Amino acid sequence: MNRVISWFSCGAASAVATKLAISESKTPVEVIYCHVKEEHPDNLRFMKDCEKWFGQPITIIENQKYNGSIYEVFEKRKYIVGIGGAPCTVHLKKDMRKSFEKPNDIQVFGYTVEEQDRVDRFIDANNDVRLWSILIDKGLNKSDCLAMIDRAGIELPAMYKLGYQNNNCIGCVKGGLGYWNKVKIDFPEQFDRMAKLEKVIGAKILKHKGNRIWLTELPVDAGDYPTEQAIECGIFCHMAEQQY
Repeated sequence: MNRVISWFSCGAASAVATKLAISESKTPVEVIYCHVKEEHPDNLRFMKDCEKWFGQPITIIENQKYNGSIYEVFEKRKYIVGIGGAPCTVHLKKDMRKSFEKPNDIQVFGYTVEEQDRVDRFIDANNDVRLWSILIDKGLNKSDCLAMIDRAGIELPAMYKLGYQNNNCIGCVKGGLGYWNKVKIDFPEQFDRMAKLEKVIGAKILKHKGNRIWLTELPVDAGDYPTEQAIECGIFCHMAEQQY
């Protein structure tokens, strides 16, 4: 019997994808979370709430080589982010998935309808993975997922309530100018830590007006990051809820 693996990320979309997979799968679903130390501590509360909603535990795995820390990845690899992407994603998530998965696994990710291009890229790069894009199959977007979590009586993770569009690490190196200006206000210690790391490694993660800049040079009015995430729910949202 093939395993069904749902990759839970403490995000709303992955939580809804997991709940739907559990309700529809004919075989038990294993729910796996790749722990990263720099995520908001409220994620662990959200994970516990989701375990109750799922009716089963979540297995936590962590890359011990880097102690589950993005900073240990950056410091040891001497690289933060660039054309090749972010090494934290590779070593703390992709490598962990590779070490856990088996050839015939059916794997569930929280890709929403806005992310069809991400799914296409994933399939191109991982054509040996049997992907179950359950949210896309049901026509669900990010706002739908946020609303479904809210209606399930689960408090949204702190990062969403602070106005962030995704529940990534505090100080995600893939964020843009507006994102980092928001981090500077909400999490000044994490902003300063990344700014210091830039100087140590000699790498600038942001580009402003065509030029690379240090975080310490970031203009306060640069970027335009949304201050809140809309929570809406349409017909596909209601139809999906009836599934579970």
